[in-house]
Amino acid sequence: MQTNVQTEDAIVQKTRELCETIVQQPQYQSIRQRVETFLADPEARSQYECLSDLGQQLHDKQDQGLALTSAEIAAFDRQRETFSRNAVATAFVEAQEEMRQLQQRITQYVGKTLELGAVPSREDLAGGGSCGSGCGCHH
Repeated sequence: MQTNVQTEDAIVQKTRELCETIVQQPQYQSIRQRVETFLADPEARSQYECLSDLGQQLHDKQDQGLALTSAEIAAFDRQRETFSRNAVATAFVEAQEEMRQLQQRITQYVGKTLELGAVPSREDLAGGGSCGSGCGCHH
């Protein structure tokens, strides 16, 4: 029992060190700054919410098997164009994508480590990894 606790404590400590390293990186700080700038900009947030809401409405309509009208498509395109002209909004979208990619890389490394039982090499990580736990494909 003591060994399990020590192992868990070591993993938590190393995970905390990884988190500290991440937040100290200039790339991460840039991402956070762009997100915070967006959150402090009511106009950019409103444009994002309107675009998201409209996109969700159109998606829901399509899911119900209903055709979108040219007016609905044009309204969405106008909203997207307005949003894309806002530098704060586009910087936020780029920051979101960078954060997603960072999370994906971290998840890939940890997942591959657990799968292999060893720290993965670049070759192990090339090709995207397995399909998931228990798939048996052994990518």
